[in-house]
Formats: sequence, structure tokens, C-alpha cells
Amino acid sequence: MNIRRRHDTIARTLRRNGTATIDELAHEVGASRRTVLRDISALRYDGFVIYSESGPGGGLQLDPQSIQTSARLSVAEVFALLISVAAMRAAQNLPFSDLADAGLAKIEKSLPSEKVRDLRRFLQCLHIGQLSPKQDLSDLGKIDPTLLPAFENAFLEQCLMRFQYRDAKGAKSSREVEPQAMLVLQPLWYLVAWDPMREGFRHFRMDRISAPECVTGTSFRRRHVPFEKDVSPYSDTVAPSSPNVQTK
Repeated sequence: MNIRRRHDTIARTLRRNGTATIDELAHEVGASRRTVLRDISALRYDGFVIYSESGPGGGLQLDPQSIQTSARLSVAEVFALLISVAAMRAAQNLPFSDLADAGLAKIEKSLPSEKVRDLRRFLQCLHIGQLSPKQDLSDLGKIDPTLLPAFENAFLEQCLMRFQYRDAKGAKSSREVEPQAMLVLQPLWYLVAWDPMREGFRHFRMDRISAPECVTGTSFRRRHVPFEKDVSPYSDTVAPSSPNVQTK
């Protein structure tokens, strides 16, 4: 369990139970007593008022009126902001790009170091391109909001991702793949993954994915994704100028 999830679990457990010991919290998050003590210090720094009482029946208590004094954005939330700006820039529809970049830079500076590391690893999977005007968008649907957090967990923890998929003809299938990249061809968003069953890369339109989940206890290796020349990594945030990309 990563740091953010531990902190959220500890705060939620204290809210739910009223009182909990260090040993109980350590068991809950699967960490050592020393780690939990560091987590408690971090939560207090963030603004949570946590009391400690020694002796029989004692433990840690969270003041129900306490709130965080600083915003706690998740990696997925910041990632969503970044890719939204990148997608708008790729579509040449970002009139206030300098202000957007300045705002995002301030957000990144406010993040803890471990979140910055996760964010940078996450951004390595992001690629931007331009869609061919000939692409049929008549069946464009909404993207499942649980996809991005599931993709974050699968990518950072390098575990397989399982989901239900509906292809262009409406046929449904269950997939279990190795997530390798995210491709944004505004307004279409794709999960690029290695499919072990088919021994090849596949592009899955995100608006056709449902019930995504990270398969615990699995692992995979990162692979080089052979993108077209007109697809750029996120670091090259200027919209590609080469021919448009058309996908199925």
C-alpha cells in the first residue's frame, strides 16, 4: 500500500472506529509500527488533530472537527489536470496556456516528494497525437470515471489490468492486459496495452472500457510501444505537426 492510501486508510479507520491502537492501524494498512507512527506525524502536519491516550483502553483518537489545512490532491487528480491541458494544447485550443502551465507548476510544487515521483512515472506513459478528420465519432461515449485511478494503480504497481471491453461492432469480451501507455487523440482516449493472449499490442478506446480493476499479485515488464512518428510523448507538449493519426 502506498503512502497516500495508507494515510487515507488511517484517517478513515480513526473516523469510523473512534479509537484505534498503533498495532491495530499497522494491521489495517499492512505496515510496521514505526511506519504508522511516521504516518500519524504526517497526518498531524497536514492538519488532522489526532490525540493519543496511553494505558489500558487507550489509543489514538481523531478529532471529528479537524480538517486538513492543506489540499491533498491525488496523483490521479493532478495527472487528469495535466493531460486535460496537454489534450487541449494538442487540439490547438488552449488560449491561456502560459497561465495553465504556471498553475500546474504551483500544484506540482505543493506535492510531497513521493507523489511527484509517482506523477513523473505516470506521465511517462502519456502520449499525444492528432486524430484524422475522417475518424468516425458517431459512437463516442463517456469514459468510466474509475478507469484513471485503476490505470494509475496498474501502471505504478505494474500489475495486470482486467476490464470488460466493447469493440466497434458492439461485441463484448473480458480482457486482462499489461497497461503500457495512454494515447490521447482528442477527443478519443486510448489505453495501449500488451495482450498476452494475443501476443501483441492493442489499442482500447477508453469510452468502451468498463469495470476496470488492477489484478493483485501479478506483475509485468515495461515494453517499448512502437507509436507512429506523429505521436509525441507528453514532454513534447507542442501539438504534433506531422500527418494526422487514424485509428480503429
